[in-house]
Amino acid sequence: MITSPGPPEVLKVKDVPAPVPGPEDVLVQVRAAAVNRADLLQRRGRYAAPPDSPADVPGLEFAGEVARCGDRVRSLQVGDRVMGLVGGGAYAEQVAVHERLCMRVPPGLAWEAAGAVPEAFVTAFDALFRLGSLAAGEVALVQAAGSGVGTAAVQLARVAGARVIGLARTADKRLRLERLGVDLAPDPARPDVAETILLGTRGEGVDLVLDLVGAAAWPLHERVLRERGRLVVVGLLGGARVEIDLGTLMRRRLTLVGTMLRSRSREEKAALIQEFAARILPLLTAGRVAPVVHCTFALEQAAEAHALMERDLNFGKIVLRP
Repeated sequence: MITSPGPPEVLKVKDVPAPVPGPEDVLVQVRAAAVNRADLLQRRGRYAAPPDSPADVPGLEFAGEVARCGDRVRSLQVGDRVMGLVGGGAYAEQVAVHERLCMRVPPGLAWEAAGAVPEAFVTAFDALFRLGSLAAGEVALVQAAGSGVGTAAVQLARVAGARVIGLARTADKRLRLERLGVDLAPDPARPDVAETILLGTRGEGVDLVLDLVGAAAWPLHERVLRERGRLVVVGLLGGARVEIDLGTLMRRRLTLVGTMLRSRSREEKAALIQEFAARILPLLTAGRVAPVVHCTFALEQAAEAHALMERDLNFGKIVLRP
């Protein structure tokens, strides 16, 4: 629980009443819950939970076993292995969630891996394909490619037949990205990064940018997006305000799209999850894509997990195990 807004140390384990599932909800015994940047912001008091989620228990994704079903639940039953999204409350032994916000864990996928799937892979899937219209033969630029969303996006884009450029600030992460299959992994801190990207695309630029950085990266994106390129903004690690030359957008027919998963309605999330389950779960089952788990902490070590993410040392997801 977040005992007060502040540093990681404000996270404390406390006993609270078990959540009560509604008639269309399932009660899930949580086996794994991953850490996200939104959790860090919520802990600092800078990102309030949605009205229907706990204000003081973070956690946006989970994997576990169905322990109880509401009276009107039809798609799941007790004992099913599921993973899914919630507006908050996943840092817990149990979580109540609408059945349509759950999807089945692929056979053979360990709990730690399953807990690292929902937020990262659903966000990447939505940004790349539903919003970014990425197609085979195109070039995708992934900012913060060593993050959970970034490592998921790299894999999904490659499976779709796109070339991938992944940006990461440390040499270790760039090496890991090359092993993950990126075609080019330049250092975004280098002054010639734009030239490197343009050289790597034969001067044509990139078709799609998946942006987890925000304002600080706009000058780079403006230079490397090709005509009719698309920019999907998913994160704002580098700030939220930037001055844009609208004439550039008009002349080059660029498309800018912003997205936030947590604030969407239950109906929107459910439709997205069901489409994701139909299109991407078979890839997970076949092992063609896989969540990248950096490390696992016990739930009681949530403060340590947050501190690790704040130092930007993780490659892929950080997972908590109750």
